Amino acid sequence: MAIAAKEFRLAFIGLGVMGFPMAGHLQQKGYQVTVYNRSADKAAAWVAQYGGNSAATPALAARQADMVMLCVGNDDDVRSVVYGDNGVLSGMKSGALLIDHTTASADLARELAEVCKTKNIGFLDAPVSGGQAGAQNGQLTIMVGGEAVHFSKAETVLQSYAKSCRLLGAAGAGQLAKMVNQICIAGVVQGLSEALHFATQAGLDVKSVLDVISKGAAQSWQMENRGYTMVDGQFNFGFAVDWMRKDLGITLQEARRNGAQLPLTALVDQFYADVQAQGGGRFDTSSLITRFKSSAKAT
Repeated sequence: MAIAAKEFRLAFIGLGVMGFPMAGHLQQKGYQVTVYNRSADKAAAWVAQYGGNSAATPALAARQADMVMLCVGNDDDVRSVVYGDNGVLSGMKSGALLIDHTTASADLARELAEVCKTKNIGFLDAPVSGGQAGAQNGQLTIMVGGEAVHFSKAETVLQSYAKSCRLLGAAGAGQLAKMVNQICIAGVVQGLSEALHFATQAGLDVKSVLDVISKGAAQSWQMENRGYTMVDGQFNFGFAVDWMRKDLGITLQEARRNGAQLPLTALVDQFYADVQAQGGGRFDTSSLITRFKSSAKAT
């Protein structure tokens, strides 16, 4: 049965470049949304733009909410807004559902699932892909771990900002799938960076080359959406190198646990460390190509 949006209360914790528009989509769909952000000014700006309400603590935001969404930075950030007297679990009612959109560890997802179960609260780990543009346009891919009964309750709500949303297994499966996603992105961006560097060194019209090869087997989302901006030296398109390194660190740690061999991912992680060392930690992930430009200057 469809959810009556006006009677459904939601809380959204974390209003960064992703969370701000995601929470906005929920409010625009007619849900009653209360937000919390560590910076109160950001919460006030969200209310001014979208309506809804803000709260002084995560616990107050979660009070009476049917679902609570989190979108913060890392494992420690999640724990800081979930546990304690001011954490969401102290405010959530029995039968409610906690959904974590943070890209975090699978261990944390399993931990939260167990803690929530003791309080009769459902849990889904639901990291997203699609970047800032995907969040703003409501076109995110959501990878979900948890119980089917909880996913069926949440799916309609999650579709407010998703183009694809799928349950992939038990708690932690969403985070593991996001690691797969980041492995793919790291390899593709490095390959694209090398290709554009090669084309430049060969004296080709690089954008013309992109026009041609983007119609063939080399085509990718990264090529279509970042290839031309990489040539122009534009690296302000959302998901930052600092966050990618956080994600790849989680991925490599999980690989050490499960025995997966990720030599390319480990290498690209170090290349991103080079970008950070050059002062590009806040550049978007396509900035891998700047390593080649720095090398050319050095020679």
